[in-house]
Amino acid sequence: MQETISKELLEKTARQQRSVLQVHKQDNVLIALKDLAKGEQVNYSETTLTVQENIKAGHKIAMRDFEKGETVVKYGYGIGSTTQAVNEGAHIHSHNLATDLDGSETYHYAPSQMTVETPSRMPTFKGYKRQSGHVGVRNEVWIINTVGCVNQAATRIAQLAKRQFAARADDFIANTHPFGCSQLGDDLNNTRNILASLMQNPNAGGVLVIGLGCENNQLDALIRSSPTIDPSRLRFFNSQEVEDEVEVGLALVEELLDEMATDQREDLPVSSLTLGMKCGGSDGFSGLTANAIVGRVSDKLTGFGGRVILTETPEMFGAEQVLLNRANSEATFNNIVKLVNDFKQYFIAQNQPIYENPSPGNKAGGLTTLEEKSLGAIQKGGKAIINEVIDYGQRASTGQGMTLLQSPGNDAVSSTALAAAGANIVLFTTGRGTPLGFPVPTVKIASNSDLAVRKKHWIDFNAGKILDEDIDIDQCADELFECILAIASGQKTRNEENENREMAIWKNGVTL
Repeated sequence: MQETISKELLEKTARQQRSVLQVHKQDNVLIALKDLAKGEQVNYSETTLTVQENIKAGHKIAMRDFEKGETVVKYGYGIGSTTQAVNEGAHIHSHNLATDLDGSETYHYAPSQMTVETPSRMPTFKGYKRQSGHVGVRNEVWIINTVGCVNQAATRIAQLAKRQFAARADDFIANTHPFGCSQLGDDLNNTRNILASLMQNPNAGGVLVIGLGCENNQLDALIRSSPTIDPSRLRFFNSQEVEDEVEVGLALVEELLDEMATDQREDLPVSSLTLGMKCGGSDGFSGLTANAIVGRVSDKLTGFGGRVILTETPEMFGAEQVLLNRANSEATFNNIVKLVNDFKQYFIAQNQPIYENPSPGNKAGGLTTLEEKSLGAIQKGGKAIINEVIDYGQRASTGQGMTLLQSPGNDAVSSTALAAAGANIVLFTTGRGTPLGFPVPTVKIASNSDLAVRKKHWIDFNAGKILDEDIDIDQCADELFECILAIASGQKTRNEENENREMAIWKNGVTL
């Protein structure tokens, strides 16, 4: 992918305290960096433009007159066409811009020549090496239930374990959900696969699985679906078969803690890390700051030999050819095409429009079309070569490269899928803000400084400072990378401090 926003451009913007930004030299729209009033004059590239109406920060301004049907360009790519004539200096948004996507897109194999530099010094962090060879950044006890009927038992066991055994593990997490009963076919398989993969996440030093006994998602089948888990770190039972499920569960947690007693953090190469990339509540700055910085982190990690997982398939629509050009082979290219087309077919099968996006919050933040949102969203993957495509509920490979994971864009569903795929940490960019956290440490990265200041109890890192402080994008990415190493070594994220952990499973089939 070509550089959509340059280090030099952001440096110049911050230094001169400009009120607008032309993201790419080929763009024909500006982005408001602050709220602009009608009649206000703004400067860019030695040119002065008069704003024709009040325009909010993050929204687009026409750099010239447009006729109806002309292509609007941002990030150097078309993001849709005007639905009416637009004057220079006018606001370009949902009232006069529409997507050009119609579901008839075709793709071609045209691999790019982009390479990610390999730095000379291998950083380390203090993590836990597991028997499977995988590496964890936490030593937690995870409690997973086969069916929603035993949610409260799982939650109660986690609460009591925190009180009685707090010093013996990093945390005790009840990963509860409402499914597992009355599910059939692929829907049941989705539930089983996501739970089985979660059980194998290396952040869990011990796993307790609680069944009921009569559910479709039978306990023994779930255990068989978790082949890489260390049997000594696994305990399980059906609640219908014991007298007091909370008492039994707590005793089994203590057994797991005995197995975990010798676990110690040790220096491990950053190449053993797996990072999941996610954006939620994006705004007009997300693609300029937070996602661009996370993309540079992706390049750093894969350059060192680590793995990055990118998901949210519908937020690739309109930018998929950019990703396709980064496939390491024609076979991977074909797998990406299938990933995209399968999700489109999912929309069609549900009689829903393929391009019902961006969300209301995205639009309020300045995003208009899916092309615009997707071009900003995929920047989280940087320039890394894609060498793996996996289905929902599957586990990613370890080692160097990028994995594309099939999943919807929903925050909880896709972040849970990232954890199940093996992500140690999720980098979560946001322009609107959310308190959500997920099964693994969730690093909230604000796209703008206002959000970072207002919601400092939610936000771990402020990427918006590259627009209003004397710091360049690469320096900011280096700071984020150091923050990630500290978190991998045990520093808590905001979601961990707030005890905000959620999980969700993609429900896309029949319930009896």
